[in-house]
Amino acid sequence: INEFLHGAFEQITHIILTGAGTSAFIGLSLQGVFQKNTGIISTAISTTDIVSHPQHYFSNSQIPLIISFARSGNSPESCAALELADKFSRKCFHLIITCDTDGALANYTSPNPVNVFTLPPDTNDKSLAMTGSYTSMLLTGLLTAYRNQQEFCKQQIENICNAAENILKHHANQLQHIADKNFRRAVFLGSGPLLGTATEAALKLQELTDGQIICKADSYLGFRHGPKAVIDETTLVVYFFSNNEYVQQYETDLVHSMKKGNSAMFQLGISEQALQHIYTDEQVIFAPGHFISEDFLPVCSVLPAQLLGFYKSLQLGLMPDAPSVSGAISRVVQGVHIYPVEI
Repeated sequence: INEFLHGAFEQITHIILTGAGTSAFIGLSLQGVFQKNTGIISTAISTTDIVSHPQHYFSNSQIPLIISFARSGNSPESCAALELADKFSRKCFHLIITCDTDGALANYTSPNPVNVFTLPPDTNDKSLAMTGSYTSMLLTGLLTAYRNQQEFCKQQIENICNAAENILKHHANQLQHIADKNFRRAVFLGSGPLLGTATEAALKLQELTDGQIICKADSYLGFRHGPKAVIDETTLVVYFFSNNEYVQQYETDLVHSMKKGNSAMFQLGISEQALQHIYTDEQVIFAPGHFISEDFLPVCSVLPAQLLGFYKSLQLGLMPDAPSVSGAISRVVQGVHIYPVEI
């Protein structure tokens, strides 16, 4: 990976992090990390946007590094997006991170340089909704961005593993009780890297409840600009709190502002340490006494939301591995036609 990226960084003009659905949300958590660590403009753009408007993202004057995330790599847009990059760009570099060694993306061939990193088979979860695949690819992206700081990464991995164990051992029952509440809609809020976490958490709860719970994600500052109107007495609000004190100022202000207007049914805070100055109905504190880098927080912060979706699915009488009773959604997207496009 180092050798591949060294060659890419000598030529590229920008970095695109891409995927579809949950895989696209990985890029939302990583775009700032890559830009900060490389000094190269980095943007999360979903394959679903690229396929419909390739001319908006590729041109003959630019050379992108495209980092693709995919559980199976068999979604129609996965390879189509890379084919369009090859077609419209003067040159490009492809770094593919996937969980399925037999998937179409893992076997993608290109006239441009390609490096494929396939995760261990256990990461290729079999249920409809991605969970372990998401966190595994997210962690792989983080380790790629921090590839020159191995000791730092080892400590961060130890800390997030301890945090995950703490959540599973000490907070599962708490999250099950919250899932038993009769909320009909849910809002997830996060800042910076945790905006991707909030977006993924909203999709996870909505998928696992077969759309019976309508979910929305936003940033703390963005939520003030109209979306706050969604709050009513049937709404669960989940706050993903940063451990960056500067960021927490904006998060604190938003939580305090929730006293104005309609009241939510329940407010849950998810954070590394206890936050005494922020009032919520309950908190999930997952790493007391340990420091997790703000960039690595998304890997463990999403776990309470995954558990919440799991327990809510059960509470509604659904099967968490296959919650779509109507068949409206599937593990690998079906029925997408890729049409030819001219330069």
